[in-house]
This record gives sequence, C-alpha cells and structure tokens, in this order.
Amino acid sequence: MESTINQEATVEQAVELGLRPEEFDMIKEILGRTPNFTETSIYSVMWSEHCSYKNSIHWLKQLPKDGPHMLVKAGEENAGLVDLGDGLGCVFKIESHNHPSALEPYQGAATGVGGINRDIFTMGARPVAQLNSLRFGSIEEDRTKWLVKGVVKGIGDYGNSFGIPIVGGEVFFDESYNQNPLVNAFSAGIMDPSKVISATSAGPGNPVYIVGSSTGKDGIAGAAFASKDITEESADDLPSVQVGDPFQEKLLLEATMELAETDAIVGMQDMGAAGITCSSCEMSAAGDNVGMDIWLDKVPTRQENMLPYEILLSESQERMLVVVKKGREQVVKDIFDKWDLHAEQIGVVTEGGRINYYMNDELVADVPAESLVLGGGAPVYIREYSEPAYYQEYKKFNINDVKQPEDLKEVAIHLLKHPNIASKRWVYEQYDSMVGTKTMTTNRPADAGIVNIKGSDKALAMTVDCNSRYVHADPHVGTAIAVSEAARNIVCSGGEPSAITNCLNFGNPYNPESYWQFVGAIKGMSEACEKFKTPVTGGNVSFYNQTVLDGKEEPVFPTPTIGMIGLVHDKSKVMSLDFKQKGDLIFILGETPEDIASSEYLASYHGVKASPAPHFDIEKEFQLQETVKGLIQNQMINAAHDVADGGLFIALTEMAMPNELGFDIVTDSEVREDAYLFGEAASRVVVTVNEDNEDAFIEYMMNSGTNFTLLGHVTKGKMVIDEEHYGFIQEAKDIYDNALGQHMEA
Repeated sequence: MESTINQEATVEQAVELGLRPEEFDMIKEILGRTPNFTETSIYSVMWSEHCSYKNSIHWLKQLPKDGPHMLVKAGEENAGLVDLGDGLGCVFKIESHNHPSALEPYQGAATGVGGINRDIFTMGARPVAQLNSLRFGSIEEDRTKWLVKGVVKGIGDYGNSFGIPIVGGEVFFDESYNQNPLVNAFSAGIMDPSKVISATSAGPGNPVYIVGSSTGKDGIAGAAFASKDITEESADDLPSVQVGDPFQEKLLLEATMELAETDAIVGMQDMGAAGITCSSCEMSAAGDNVGMDIWLDKVPTRQENMLPYEILLSESQERMLVVVKKGREQVVKDIFDKWDLHAEQIGVVTEGGRINYYMNDELVADVPAESLVLGGGAPVYIREYSEPAYYQEYKKFNINDVKQPEDLKEVAIHLLKHPNIASKRWVYEQYDSMVGTKTMTTNRPADAGIVNIKGSDKALAMTVDCNSRYVHADPHVGTAIAVSEAARNIVCSGGEPSAITNCLNFGNPYNPESYWQFVGAIKGMSEACEKFKTPVTGGNVSFYNQTVLDGKEEPVFPTPTIGMIGLVHDKSKVMSLDFKQKGDLIFILGETPEDIASSEYLASYHGVKASPAPHFDIEKEFQLQETVKGLIQNQMINAAHDVADGGLFIALTEMAMPNELGFDIVTDSEVREDAYLFGEAASRVVVTVNEDNEDAFIEYMMNSGTNFTLLGHVTKGKMVIDEEHYGFIQEAKDIYDNALGQHMEA
C-alpha cells in the first residue's frame, strides 16, 4: 500500500482553510511531522470555533451545570437530559444556523431545524416540540423581507413535513442584523432515561456504520464557514449551505426509534458540523483509548469521484454514525432496509486512540482523535476584552431629558403596530402547531409553550427568550434578565423552571469589545441560573455575526438566546394569560419604577438608542416568581402574564384580545404615565382575580413580601386608562394581528 501521508500541506493552505500559522505549528508538533492536505482540512474544521469553542470554552466552563433535575450534563452527550419523574426524561437543545441562513435562507433555516431534531433523536428521544428565535434587520429593507420569507418558509416546510409542532418562539427586528440574521432552532424530546444512546465508541473490532442519506458536496467546510465573518463575497461560499430532506429525516427518526429498542448499538452520533470527521473523532475521543479505521470509498456518495477531504468534511444532512455490536450487524441492516435507508459499514473500532482514514486501500489521513476535540488537544484561547465607550455613555441617560408625549394613545397604536411587538401571526400561521396532538396552548395562550405528557398528570413547559437590546446596553444585566424572563414565562404558565440551553450569538471574538459583551453575558447568565436553579445543559456559540452599517463593520446586538424547560406538575393547573370574564379584578405584582430605559417605546418612538438596561433586581424577581407559583398552586388567580416588551399597556392588551374583553385601569400618579404604561422594568406580572377570591388573594399577597397593586377590572370590550378611552379591544386586535403582514407586503 502506497501512503500519501508525506504529501505535505503548506502554511498558506492551512491559513486558506481558516487555521492560524501558530495553529499549523501546533498540528506539526502533535503529529511529529507536517500534515498532508487532508489532515490539515480535518484540523481546520475540528479546530474551527464552531466545533472546538476555542475562544469560548474557558468561559463556558464557568456556567453552572448542576441542578436538582439533571441526568446528563453539558458536554456529556449531544444534548442535555433532565428528569421529569415517573420514568421520563426530557432531552432538549438549541443551536444556531445563522451564516447559512444569511446566504440561503430557505435551506439554511430548514437544515437548522433538521439538525437540532437529529441531536434529540440520536440520543433515543422522540422529539415532541420545537421553538425558534429569529433576528432580522430593518423590516423596511427588501433584503430583510426576502430573508424573513425564506427563513420562515424553510422552518415551516421542514418542521411541518417532519411532523413536530412548533409551539412558540420570538422574532425581533433591528438594523444591527441587516446583513447577518440569527436563526436559532430549539427542539425537545421525551424518553425513558434508562435507554439513552450515548455518542461514544467502544469495543475494538466493533463495526462502524454510516446510516441515512448519501454524502454529497453540499455543506463542505460548513463549520469553518460558520467561523468567519459574513461579507459580500460570502455568496461565493454557497456550497457551504446544506440541503435538507424532511421526509428522509422522518424515516431516519423512525428507524432510530426502532434501533433504540434493540441491544445492537454501542453508540451513535448525528453528523452535523464537520460530518464524518466530527462524529468519528468525537465518538472515539469519548471512548476509552479507542480509535477507528474508516474506509471513505465505502461511504455512499451522491457525486462520483469525490475527494477524501470532500467526503470527510461534507455536511450533507440526515446522516448518522453508528458503532454496532459485532455480530448484531444484521439487526441494524434489517431495520434500515425496512425504512429504505442506507446502512453501510465504513469502518471498525480500533485500539489506541488514532483514526486512520483510507481511500481505496490508501491511507489518506492518520490523526489522534483526542487532539481534535473540545477538552483534548484543540487550542483554548482567552481573548482580550475591554469595555466599549458606549457603555458608560448609555448610563448617563436621564428620563427627564425625554419629554412625555401629549398623546399617549398615539404611542399605544405605534407599539401595537411595531413589528417587535405586534402579533407574529404572519409567521406562525406558516407553522403547524397542532401536529402530534400534544400542544396544550393552541387555544389557551400562555407565556410558555405547553406540551402534554400523555399518560401522566404532568406537562412540559418551554420558552425561548432574549431581549438583545437590553444585552447590548448591559451584557451582564441583560442576560440575567433573559434567564429571568424565561423562568418567569414558565412560572406564569404553571410550571417549575428546570434547566436551560443557550445559543450565544456574538460578534468577532478578536474584537475586544465584542468579547467583553460575551464575557459579561456569561457572568449574567451564571448569576441568574444559580438563583433559579436552572443549570446550563449545553447549546452553542456563534461568533462572527457582523453587519456593515454606514460603511463600518459592526457586530450584531449580542444575543444570548435562552431556551428553558420547565415541568408542570399538575396539568389541570396550567395557567393561561387571557382575561376570563367581565368584572374580574386586575392586579400588577412587583414594583413599577419610573423607568423607560431600553424600552421599545424609547428606542422606536423617541429614537433614543443610548440608555442602560431596564431596572432589574434579581432578589425581587425570585420572590415574585415564588409568589406567582403559590397563587397558581392555590388556584387564587385565573390569568397571569408577565410585563415585558411594550410594557404594561401591551401586556393588558394581549390579555384582553383572546376573548375580546377589555380593561379599565388607573395608573400610579407618582410615576410618569408613559413609564407606567410603556416602561419595561423587569419583575412584574399582571394577574386577574375573581371577585369571590379577592379577600383570600389579598391575604396571601400581604404575607408574600411581594408588592401588589390593584389596577382595575376586566370590562366588556373597551380599553380605559385613567378614565380616558383608548379605543375598543377589537380595533387594537385588528392592528396587532395584521401589522406584521402589512409590513411584509409593503
């Protein structure tokens, strides 16, 4: 056998592939020789930020990982696993597909949905629900509309065809995302925790199979592509965008579920970023001193004459790597034949921790698995960071410099119409929320998505949250607010927060100000997760999210998206947000300071971008959530909704619209009326109380330590504030429901 191992790569090739010159030197030291081109390609993807987290792992390790419900912690498997009790567990994760979606929005978003669902069912869990968090540029821009339409259709088409309901999400528009949208996809599945399929290799002599779709040239070097800036020339990298097939994925899901019931599997991993390279290296490194021999010519391919590095780096979708128990090969073959999917042996587990890749009996790469993975030999960097000048400038904001408008009704209509506030109906009507018959919040809106756990008294609550304007203003406080709001949404829906997954979307890590935002966000997340006992189970980091504004490259708003899971212990006590009947009393829990900082009102109505994050006190937030839990448990309230984007007015209107009821309230004369109605200070929840429960409610609240104020009562259909008529709820609903569609069609 003639080896190509001595055909050396050059430092110029390494740099072209995304490595740094000093990293090329590190590879030489690890191998004891100069790598060839194929080996250099392998290191370029495995040491990319997307796969190695080399610029973030130091800080990620400081996030809390222990909690009362944890079964699988961050970094141990493809996704986190939390205990639901009764022999059930929930597997969940969120990941980004930002760069592919910026160039090819339909396929970029669709394959993001496919990839996150594979992470769930590769562990043996059947996906039950999806969420997504989307960020786009100015909605007036034609390119933004093209991106929105492509992304939403991609998510809808893939998710609907795959058959998993989308039960919630968020959409936010800001010019900082003009060039670089964010597409974050979340999936959750339910399983018997004793049947977890591990992403680990073991047992020298055990065969290694590739299952699912054929391998093509789509997605080659996608991980490296996701680890660099988006530029006008990025369109030349279009082969880096994968192509998805949801029907193939549905077959793969059913085959995997069937496989999980056998004893034929040692380990299994999804082929996402870096394809065969990543799955073979990570599974080997997770084992005990094992490697693999992989025969690339046995991989089913879509195109003829694919080169070794193309097969290794392809990110073709709907594929997985499976280590099978020797002697049980026919079980695997029969299951995948039944579902009309490839199941081809392409390798064997070996002793010694090295991976040898062959092509037509010729050795094309020989690498130690441990040197390629997170926590192994991959480089770890702690980048310089420095506080941006704007941070102190934002703190100088004074509410007295902003004149209160004479006509607050005009402000109310402005907010109802604003694409960041208005109903996302135009988006979610393209998603199937009913498939699978488990969704409990389709007709009873709640602050979190609720999914029924059949055969149990329990339900699963889930949400994705992040106000990136707050995080930009103050990364520490803004991220703590994001975690707190996620917890608040779950609590207001009748759930107990359990754990989080995160999608950390930031600018270039070599930019000290972007890195400062990242470090601040990690610290704020840690503080809040420890307070709410919601450990971080995993997720991903997406750096290099930039937009060119006024000819200058600027990072997007820092966006640490929080996906949170909670458990509803008694699904008869799921709490919805809608007003139930005329005459019910409306209370606000928590304190309302004179604060309009970072509010949609201040940013879009007044055009003031420079202000700090909204008022936030984590101790009062925690106390508020404990109070709301008790109110729901004791059945003292019949609706709950947190005050968030758009402030109190929007919260009340959203509660009124489902049943076309209204409200008659009085504001606090000691607080500026615009701040009272439109400020976004955290730690506030609006609840409604039946008059018959008023005395018990007040007694409970007096003992709770949480501030509460009677605002007014539910009416038949008018919106009345301080005896002034703000219109009929039907008119508001019409504006709110149709505004986004009108923006998109304009």
